[in-house]
Amino acid sequence: MRTVTGPTDHVVVVGAGLSGLACALHLLGAGRRVTVVERDAGPGGRAGRVRLGGYQVDTGPTVLTMPHLADEAFAAVGDSLDHHVELVALHPAYRAAFADGTSLDVHTGGEAMEAEVRRFAGPTEAAGYRRLRDWLQRLYRAQIRRFIDTNFDSPLPLLHPDLARLAALGGFGRLDHQIGRFLSDARLRRVFSFQALYAGVAPARALAAYAVIAYMDTVAGVWFPKGGMHALPRAMAAAAADAGAHLRWSAEVSTLERSADRVRAVHLASGERIPCDAVVLSCELSAAHRLLGRAPRRPVRLRHAPSAVILHAGTDRTWPGLAHHTLSFGAAWERTFDELTRSGALMSDPSLLITRPTAHDATLAPPGRHLHYVLAPCPNTTVGPAAATWRDLGPRYRDSLVDELERRGLDGFAGSIEEELLVTPLDWTAQGHAAGSPFSVSHTFAQTGPFRPRNLVRGLDNVVLAGCGTTPGVGVPTVLISGKLAAARVTGSSERHPARTRPAPAAAPPTPTAAGADDPS
Repeated sequence: MRTVTGPTDHVVVVGAGLSGLACALHLLGAGRRVTVVERDAGPGGRAGRVRLGGYQVDTGPTVLTMPHLADEAFAAVGDSLDHHVELVALHPAYRAAFADGTSLDVHTGGEAMEAEVRRFAGPTEAAGYRRLRDWLQRLYRAQIRRFIDTNFDSPLPLLHPDLARLAALGGFGRLDHQIGRFLSDARLRRVFSFQALYAGVAPARALAAYAVIAYMDTVAGVWFPKGGMHALPRAMAAAAADAGAHLRWSAEVSTLERSADRVRAVHLASGERIPCDAVVLSCELSAAHRLLGRAPRRPVRLRHAPSAVILHAGTDRTWPGLAHHTLSFGAAWERTFDELTRSGALMSDPSLLITRPTAHDATLAPPGRHLHYVLAPCPNTTVGPAAATWRDLGPRYRDSLVDELERRGLDGFAGSIEEELLVTPLDWTAQGHAAGSPFSVSHTFAQTGPFRPRNLVRGLDNVVLAGCGTTPGVGVPTVLISGKLAAARVTGSSERHPARTRPAPAAAPPTPTAAGADDPS
């Protein structure tokens, strides 16, 4: 593994998102002096927090899987995630609601999910689910150490027996086809393949290896941090400060001072100069390229994942059919992905993620009130409407989403809203996200593993990248790994700090849940 050369005593980490904070904790654990500079007034990056009246709104991810990866970062400094954050295992992990009026609770416990699939689609599909679950587990084991949690210097490390194991499992086939080997019910196939959207590729074109995301969502377990997802970066920042990190808020980096092939100091917009031995850029990939003065030359231009419109709504009521996370699928499927990734049209029959964090933490809203987060995928600004178009398009699209929610059973949603925040590709662009997408560079084959933008910067001996734009990719688990991998580039150590073993959530009782039942948690 190639590493930063020369002294690395003092490292400046640019950006206090999840990857930057994970990197800082691993660096501190390896004995480095660390300064974290963040342009915002506090930690979080994408996993930020906004207050709307008495509502506390998470502005980024709402689904937490693989929390042991956060435990690893805390363990690097002798701390633990549980010391800072109370995690609640979600039962169900999701509720899937379909256009035909049926619904399915997605349990991460094998027995509970098998019983639910049997109720929903019969014994043949239940047996197929069991085989699928086994396949997902084997697929994860074949990938995690060799292809995900690893630093690549070239494609050569792929030539390993694990590559043959992955091929034998069908990992280089198409995701939709491989899921279809186990499940014939089209509704069930969606539950285990919609995750391809996170990778920015339609299930019919995505590599089956990306089913590892479905493993995280549907097998390994889904948790909710009390206080919302923002509690995680807030806790990581506190642990870093306790371990000696110097945290600088509202500190925007303007330039990197270079001498020969090294960065010698980081200059802030305020005029302050911070000398350093090494730099980790965990900011947006496009922002990192601006600071570096260039982007790496690639044979094909980077492609970005679809974007999203998010409606944050503080309401005076909620609806009993909603679980903590509800996947509301439209009837369309292949057409939806074509609109998002090829034609650039808004979803004509949308599939939505609705998150209700107040289901497990009422303090995020005023007494008797509720918080709903509605995510509607949309084309990025390269494929679809330009960022400026959303200035007028956004309010109209918001109204169409509210109408669609009411048609799908959330009667009175429009009238229930007391506070709201609409986020569109215009806002993502203003925050510096390339192509107006918060999901960064898509996971096509040519942008995955050793072919993804490298985290070691060519031509500079002491600069490393971290975050979703570099290896291993997009999502909370992978950006936590990204921070660890970036730290290893600095320290030369790939030591894994043992985190507390956290079993998958115990299965809730496998009692059938009717379509209109309340969240059983």
